[in-house]
Formats: sequence, structure tokens, C-alpha cells
Amino acid sequence: MKYLFSILLLASFLSCSEYQKALKTKDIAGKFKIGDSLYKEGKFQKANKIFAQIVPNYRGKPQAEKLMFLYSDTFYKMKDYYVAGYQFERFVSSYPKSQKKPEAAFLSAKSYYMLSPAYSKEQKETVDAIEKLQDFIDVFSNSEHVPEANKMIKELEFKLGKKAFEIAKQYNTIEDYEASIKSFENFMFNFPGSALREDALYYKFDSAYKLAINSVEYKKRKRLLAAKEYYATFKNTFGSSKYLIDAEKMVAKIENELKTYSEKS
Repeated sequence: MKYLFSILLLASFLSCSEYQKALKTKDIAGKFKIGDSLYKEGKFQKANKIFAQIVPNYRGKPQAEKLMFLYSDTFYKMKDYYVAGYQFERFVSSYPKSQKKPEAAFLSAKSYYMLSPAYSKEQKETVDAIEKLQDFIDVFSNSEHVPEANKMIKELEFKLGKKAFEIAKQYNTIEDYEASIKSFENFMFNFPGSALREDALYYKFDSAYKLAINSVEYKKRKRLLAAKEYYATFKNTFGSSKYLIDAEKMVAKIENELKTYSEKS
């Protein structure tokens, strides 16, 4: 066991020694060969450092296409997605006839997808990623990566919808019911196929109900009628909703309130 450990330690030392020599040598072709070997071994950070040294020397040469793809991919493999997205975009524009162009375009778009933050944060990267992925699908519609790109777009759109939904729901929580109703309307307009539509219709009704019940007298009847309409839309759309029991209790109270206006007239 100790003998095996010694061999592994020696191999590691020699490998590091070869790498250090490669960084210092002026043999550009040799650097490329070692960098390529490191890339194939999955040692992307070391390969990246080697490639970075020789990129300027290969501009305009036939080997530059392979080098630039590998160099771009080392950033992706290192999870440096900002740089990876940029480098793959450069590759696509620099080598329009390359067989690697579709893959580079996909990895560039996917880099933006990987940068998309949690739904609770600012979503600029998410919007950019959707745009990049859609551009990829439009240009490379026959690519094997299209199904994955479509799946990522759906995930990103759900994230945008989730953020919009949570903002609308937060207005409900802080009792700004008019803002909540408006925000839920915007949500349903912008994300008509969202899986959160049932929740949105219920909370829109809930906001309208609470707004009506707590209104000043001269606004109350009109708001009760509006809330009743929201209930009807909710029930007609989701007749077996998990929220239906609570919604029916609220609409019963709305009906009772409206009766007082009938009795007065």
C-alpha cells in the first residue's frame, strides 16, 4: 500500500513538474499539446492557463478554431459562466462555418441560463437567458440541443412568473389589496399558461373580498359585486380547487352583505 502511494505521489509530482515546464516554455505547439492533454484529463483550470498563454499566437492559424473552442469550454467547465458565455459568442461570430458552431451557440446560451438567480432576486440574467436560448432555437432549429433549450426556457419563464406571483401575493399580505388585484391581473396576462394560475385566481378573489368587506360604505356594494365576479371566474376555471371551501365561505359572506343593500332598496 505504501509502495502504491509512493508511485501515485511521484506521478503527481512529475505531472506538476511537466505542467510548470509547460507554463515556462516558449514552445507554442508543445503548450497546445499539453493543454489539450490536460483538457482531456479534466484538468480544466490548468488547461485554461496554458491556452490563455497561446491564444494570441494562434490568431489566423488553422488550429485557432480548435484552440478557441477548448479555451471557451474550459471557462464553462470551471463554472465561470460570464466569461464562458462571452467566449462562446466570440467563437460563433469568428468561425461561422465551424462544425462546432451549433454547440458553441448552445453552450453560450446555456451559460446565461446558469447565471439566472433565484426568483426572489433581480431577474435581468433570466430575461437575457430566455432571449439567448430562443435565438439559439430560431437559428439552430434542427439541433439535438433544442429540447433541452426549450426545457430551460420553460424553467426560466416559470421563475419570472413565480417572482411576479410572489410580488402580487405580498401586496395581499401587507393588505394593499388594490395593488394585489392589479398585480395578479398583470401576472395572468403575462403568464397565461402558468402552473400558478389557480393560486393567482384565488388570491385575486381573496384580495377583492378583503377590499370589499373592509371598504367604506359608499364603495362597498360595487366592490362586493366585483369580488363576486372574481369568485365566479375562479370557480368556473378551477371547480375542484383546493381553495374552493374557503372561497365558498367568503362568497357566502359577500351574498349576506349584498342582501342588506336589497333590503334597503
